[in-house]
Parts: sequence; structure tokens; C-alpha cells
Amino acid sequence: MATLVMPHKWPLTLPPLRIRVRSRYVCASMANAKPNNVRKEDIVIVGAGVAGLATALALQRVGIGSLVLEQAESLRTGGTSLTFFKNGWKVLDAIGVGSQLRTQFLEINGIVVKSEDGRELRSFKFEDEDQSSQEVRAVERRILLETLANQLPQNAISFSSKLKSIETSENDETMLKLEDDSQISAKIVIACDGIRSPVAKWMGFPDPRYVGHCALRGLGYYPNGQPFEPKVTYVYGRGVRAAYVPVSPTKWHINITNIPGRLLNSYQKTSDAGPKITDPSILRQETEKLVKNWPSELLDVIRSSPDDTLIRTPLVDRWLWPGISPPASTGKVVLVGDAWHPMTPNLGQGACCALEDAVVLAKKLAEAMKFGTSTVEDAFRSYGSERWPRIFPLTVRANLVGTILQLENSVVCSLRNNVIVPKLVRLGPMLEHTNFDFEPLHFDAV
Repeated sequence: MATLVMPHKWPLTLPPLRIRVRSRYVCASMANAKPNNVRKEDIVIVGAGVAGLATALALQRVGIGSLVLEQAESLRTGGTSLTFFKNGWKVLDAIGVGSQLRTQFLEINGIVVKSEDGRELRSFKFEDEDQSSQEVRAVERRILLETLANQLPQNAISFSSKLKSIETSENDETMLKLEDDSQISAKIVIACDGIRSPVAKWMGFPDPRYVGHCALRGLGYYPNGQPFEPKVTYVYGRGVRAAYVPVSPTKWHINITNIPGRLLNSYQKTSDAGPKITDPSILRQETEKLVKNWPSELLDVIRSSPDDTLIRTPLVDRWLWPGISPPASTGKVVLVGDAWHPMTPNLGQGACCALEDAVVLAKKLAEAMKFGTSTVEDAFRSYGSERWPRIFPLTVRANLVGTILQLENSVVCSLRNNVIVPKLVRLGPMLEHTNFDFEPLHFDAV
């Protein structure tokens, strides 16, 4: 179909969503209801996280509106920060928020690698190692979500809308039933509902696999200005590793990864990943014990992290095996971001790849709607075929990097610290995966 337009009349029992209509902007959300409490929507995005909001904004850039369902009462702005490399910033620029975010966060100019006793093993500058103008900044998750959401039309996000069930209806639409028993009949569903995605499970995907490591994250706060250089610092120990990353002039991200238990087959068995600890004081105490003899600046960041920023989570991923894993889409339902390809954070590409998904999907969906030469199903299959060769190797590589760095064997760790890192590692080749090209998003695409 060439365009999606609002029908002239619908039997209304609920007030319509108020959507700002801009020049050549096609309103794809039809917030109407039938007498049986079923609303009709053209495009529904499940999840208002990074992937969901970025997808909604990418669609808006090509003139397509959408309704975003979020199960919480407001944006879930907890957590610490996300690191974006140049591929992530390229997408943030394309969807119109890059410049606004750059003014708030520090540019990281290099990497320092240390051993647990504080000895510097290697130091890199991005400008020396990556000739294609690398850009690295850590962005506070709260500010990122608020910035994305503020670019969307009023009422584009429906809060307190938790998905209860999903099924295909007889008229080739998808029926979404919410926890409050209201229902939405959607022509297109884009699932951005995270690693425990009920939509992915409905499509036949297995639960993400626990990889054997847990990560504690915090966000150090220095009201008078943080004292560190704008570099990422990695510290490698035996079975434990840490990273602290500059975020803003007053904030510093901390990430400590360790092996709390044996390798599992299911993310759901989190008890085997060690006791579930949510008390920030206990988390802080246990973490300080773990790295008590490590560099003092690491302990300083831990101690400066407010309680509400300290979280501990098991790391998971899902390998999209060719010929075995389900495709990214089923009919007019498609997965984006962690809902499709959760990966460990060892390459810093989870959020970047979610942003890439958003612009590729938006472009293909806009082309299908504009020219009518392909169906929505074809556009989704093309999206999956294009993204898989990039996503699968990155997921595997991130897993292997984490596994190697997490080894406890003293001989292996000595070889890593005295030979591999100081003499063999080259940052440029390691960052080749941050090269990503895509066709520009044009507002008049439909």
C-alpha cells in the first residue's frame, strides 16, 4: 500500500490519540475502539526502551507514525549508562538527537588497560588506532530515553500497557491483549520488549542463555567534578574484571564482572548465578571485598555511586544459529534489539545494534509502503536477511571475548597480562565492527 491514512469515520467509544501532524507526516496510529473494547492501530511498538523509542523516532523521520506500548507507569529510566561508538552516533544523528546528546556527555579519547595490582599494561588513543574518526561517548540511560521520547508526538507512548497475550486474528492482523483486558488489533507489530520478550517467546525463540558471568554496575557521582582523564580504564584480574568509563563532568560509570556460579543453560535459573542481591549496601560491601586490593580509583568510583544506581545482573545472550533459530519476523510481527539478539556487553554493541536495527527497519518499511512493490512481510524478511550477517558474528565474538577475559587460570592470565595485551593487541582491527553504513532517512519517504 502506498500510504496509511486515517479513515473518515469510525464508531468511537474511546477518545482518539492526539498526534501532532507535520508536513507530509502520515499518521499510522488510529486510536479508535470497537464496541467490544478492541482498538484499531496500524503500527504498534511493544516496549519504550532504547530500541522501541529509537524505532518509533526512525519511523517518524520517514513519515510513519506509531503507538508505543510501555508496561510501566512512566519511562523506565533506571540503570547507569550506555556506551555508543561511531556506529551508534551515526544513527543518533540520523534520527535527530545526536547533537543534543553530545553537549551533555564527554568524548572518550582512549583506553587504558591495567592489571589488578595497578600496573599499566597498555594505553591506546582512538585517534592513533582508528583512522576513520572513532567517536565514543557514554550516555546516561535516563537522559537518552527522555531525549528520544521528547521527540515523539504527544500521546505516542501508552503507559501502563503491559502485554498479556498475542495472537493472529482472522483478518490478518495481530491481536494484543493487555493486562487490563483491553485489546488492540494491530496491522503491524514491532517488538522491542527486551531480553525476556513475550513476543519473541510467542514466535518460538528460546530464553536467552546465561553465559556464566554477572555484572555489577554503578554510576559514580562527583558534584564538584570527577578527577579522571576522559579514557576508559579496564582492569583485569583472575575471574574478575572491571571497567570505569567517563560519562559527564560529574559522573563516572563502573562495571565489575565476575563468575558467581557455574555455567547455566537458562537465564531463568538466576539462583544458580549466585544469590539475588538487591540491597545496595550489601552490593557495595560485597563488591569492595571483591576488588579490595585493586587500584584506588576503582574503589573511589564504587564508593561515590549512589545506592539507586547500583545493580547486579546476570549476563545473557542468544545465538541466532542459521537454519535453527526462528526468523526475525512472523507475518507482520518483527523483533528489534534485545528482543531478537541479546548479546553480552563485551564489545559495547548491544545498544548500538538496536539503533542500527531501528533505521534499517524504518527504511525498508517506508519503501514497502511508498512503492507498493513489496509487502510488509517482504520488508520484514529483507530486514532480517540484512541484519543477521552482522548480528550473529557480533553476538558470538562478544561472548568469546568475555569468556577469555573471565578465565581464572594463573598461566593464562599471566600470558594475557605480559604478552597478549602489551605486545599483540591492536585497537584498530578490534574496532572494525563499528563501521556501519546505511541509506539516509528522508522525511518524505512516504
